[in-house]
Amino acid sequence: MSPDGSPPEPSPYIHPSAEVENGAVVGPGTKIWHVAHVRSTARIGAGCTVGRNVYVDADVTIGDHVKVQNNVSVYVGVTIEDDVFVGPSAVFTNDHNPRATNTDWKITPTRVRRGASIGANATIVCGVEIGEYALVAAGAVVTRDVLPNQLVAGNPARPRGWVDERGEVVSRDPQRPAGL
Repeated sequence: MSPDGSPPEPSPYIHPSAEVENGAVVGPGTKIWHVAHVRSTARIGAGCTVGRNVYVDADVTIGDHVKVQNNVSVYVGVTIEDDVFVGPSAVFTNDHNPRATNTDWKITPTRVRRGASIGANATIVCGVEIGEYALVAAGAVVTRDVLPNQLVAGNPARPRGWVDERGEVVSRDPQRPAGL
């Protein structure tokens, strides 16, 4: 028991093959699996799952209760809020004009809001905001902001409807339904 009488928070679990650099913050109850790599200034909240072969770059912030599936790359400049799902092999970019030899490149921030879901193999181009409880379909290439509760799909991703907090499609109308 902790001093206030509540049960102690569970320690994070870090698989022996994972690399979590000194200085990284990993919250209680978080699990970091096989060959994942978390950089020194990354922050991962409580109760998260970071799958096999996930890369979490320096200065990335991941909130509480986030599930990051296998083979995801989360680069510097990305903020993922609480309760987000990131599907297998999704990738976030952070530079609009990447060059191998550019010494003055600029990080373009990206934010994924609370409760959003990103499907497998989606690409999130830097500089966008994915709204609360939005749903990005598998394989989508997101080049523009996604509104809260909006469903987007395709390359480039386009609006395809609206979802509730459980991810269920509630409308295919172009306009946001009342009550969402």
